[in-house]
Amino acid sequence: MTSQPAAAHAATTEDFIRNLAAVNQRIAAACAAAGREAGSVRLLPVTKTISTERLALAIAAGVDTLGENKVQEAHGKYEHFREDFPHLRYAIIGPLQTNKAKFVAQFADEFHALDSLKLAETLQRRLEVEDRTLEVFIQVNTSGEESKSGILASEAAGLLASLAPLDRLTPVGLMTMAANTNDEQQVRGNFASLRQTLEQLQQNAPQGFEHLSMGMSGDYELAIAEGATVVRVGQGIFGARNYA
Repeated sequence: MTSQPAAAHAATTEDFIRNLAAVNQRIAAACAAAGREAGSVRLLPVTKTISTERLALAIAAGVDTLGENKVQEAHGKYEHFREDFPHLRYAIIGPLQTNKAKFVAQFADEFHALDSLKLAETLQRRLEVEDRTLEVFIQVNTSGEESKSGILASEAAGLLASLAPLDRLTPVGLMTMAANTNDEQQVRGNFASLRQTLEQLQQNAPQGFEHLSMGMSGDYELAIAEGATVVRVGQGIFGARNYA
């Protein structure tokens, strides 16, 4: 990941308004530099470890989607906010064990880390029970790092094709995490690889399979240069996290 300082710690609605504006300005600038429209990139706030008290301030500042790595944490926030903020969307962006699929089926709108047919079939069954649908991104490991989840790019076409009978899942694109490095050329290469994979898949992909979820607080401008349509930003909005 390229090194960029976290935003100032946001503790008021005004702080969040300021941080969100700064991120959106950088997104717009990156889009302009790449010859793209600013509206072609969606900001997905990453809200892991952020308390419900601070999230309420962020929601007042305009945050409308919560991006969470851990299902249980996300479900707790859903239960907390569901009555007061029924418009909120929830995106699960971290790896998912099949035994947690039942919770995702109950409340999540997006899942950014689909990496197996077994998980897809489990989600399908759970979504049928809940009478819901779920937008899914296939996660591709473009960095080759064993610490990162995702399938090989060469496996993406097979997994996408296998989703066709699963009518509760709506495949919308691909997701990746770039290499954990300050080498911008390598990071950008990871993003370019995902874009190329998407372009190859689109020849036989279902309608709407057009999104690239890639880029985080430290590298989202590089991701936008390579075609990202969703950037996942946490520290750029909330400030440095406290994992205590």
